[in-house]
Amino acid sequence: MNILKEGDSAPNFKGLDQNGNNVELSDFSNKKLILYFYPKDDTPGCTKESCNLRDNFSQLKSKDFEVLGVSADNSAKHLKFIEKYNLPFSLLADTEKTVINKYNCWGLKKFMGKEYDGILRKTFVIENNKIIKVFDKVKTAGHYEQIMEALN
Repeated sequence: MNILKEGDSAPNFKGLDQNGNNVELSDFSNKKLILYFYPKDDTPGCTKESCNLRDNFSQLKSKDFEVLGVSADNSAKHLKFIEKYNLPFSLLADTEKTVINKYNCWGLKKFMGKEYDGILRKTFVIENNKIIKVFDKVKTAGHYEQIMEALN
């Protein structure tokens, strides 16, 4: 498996968002994209991470950032998650794990002493189809601050 790193071309992707609309990498060609992968809608860590990005969304927009979340949840679950927490960005429903696998975000996880395969929490900052930053250790409650600190 080829691990993506800073300076690599971002793998192209196409999928459906919470409203069933097509979303692809080229939709963000003139913006900086925060592409974040998370395990599951409406779970404690994923909610903290998504709400932290929501709470700082206006600052991100003012710096030409777009945000797109990706998990294997379906569009209906994404829509409920967005409505419950008033998220101002789209979530990609990658039920087949196509994008998750392209970005190497599927792998071995540990929880309460058990090992299992699942979605790895990772974030990629992409500009002009290039990966400019990769976060393998995401601070869920302070992800916006983590991203801004790393890019300054």
